[in-house]
Formats: sequence, structure tokens, C-alpha cells
Amino acid sequence: MPAPTLTTARLMLRQLREDDAAALFPVLSDPEVMVWWSSGPHRSLQETADYLVFNAAEGQGHICWAITAGDDVALGWVILIDRKPDVKEVGYILHRGQWGKGIAREAVARVVDYGFGELKLRRIFADTDPENPGSIGLLERLGFQREGRLRGEWETHIGVRDSLIFGLLRDEWRERAGSENTETT
Repeated sequence: MPAPTLTTARLMLRQLREDDAAALFPVLSDPEVMVWWSSGPHRSLQETADYLVFNAAEGQGHICWAITAGDDVALGWVILIDRKPDVKEVGYILHRGQWGKGIAREAVARVVDYGFGELKLRRIFADTDPENPGSIGLLERLGFQREGRLRGEWETHIGVRDSLIFGLLRDEWRERAGSENTETT
């Protein structure tokens, strides 16, 4: 199924498309952005275009949204990957020039809200490298709890890496959303 368009105060999340390659090549070719990714920095626009074929495709067991700031230019993406009934894994990547602005948090929070609300998921989880403080901080700020460490889980361009697993349950998300609404009223 195509990703439904989701909006936030600052962002529009829309279906990732193959023609996003030119906008995303600077992201996927940046060594600092890609250090914790499962593959190394892209060396050509064609490599990015080939990479997006799968991520942008429908019916592959995932939903992938391009993160845009309303001008339709992809700054990164958020993906929900099927893992088992009512459980999905969330993943995300964002242009380094957009780090520290709350964009990833806003985009991932909107996708998590969609997952628990519209898709009726019971659990969403993420895995991240133990040395990736930005991703760990993002997940913790959203209420994900560290559930475990998988030793030697990934073989990547920087070697064999452990993975930290963070999980969030629907009731935890709802409780958190309720308490945030209570605090602001």
C-alpha cells in the first residue's frame, strides 16, 4: 500500500519516490550520516537511484515516507517495516544539515502515531548502533525503552556491530500522549 500523506506543524510526509534520488544523494553519500547505516556512503547518484527502487516500492513489506518541509524536496525518510502481525520496525534517516532542529523527532513521532492509531499496531521497535547517540536520544525522547543488546548483530561497512533494541507499546504511547496533552492545558 502506498504511504498515506501525513502532516505535522512543519512537515509533510509523503510516499518516497524513485525520483527523490537527486535530493537524497547528498544524504546517502555523506560519510557522517552513513557511519551508523547498514551500508556505506553512496558513491554515485545511480547507486542512490538503485537503492530507492526497493525503498520506494509498494508491496515490499514496508511503508516509506519522504520527509519534506512542504516544498516536496526529500530531506530524508521514515520507514515502517513489517516484522510480525501488529509489530513493525521503524527506521529513519535525515540530511545532516537538518539535524538538531527536531525534524526527525517530529517525523518519527507522526509515523509512530499513525502506526498505533490507524494501523492498530501493538508494538513498534527500532534497532540502533550502541555508539549512535543521536538515534538513541531520539528514541528515548519519544518514549522508547531500551530492551536489549544484540551482540555482533550487523556486518556493516565499518565492521561487525552490536545493535541496541528499543521498543514502544501502543498503551505507553497513548499514556504519554495523554500526559503531554494534560500538561499543555
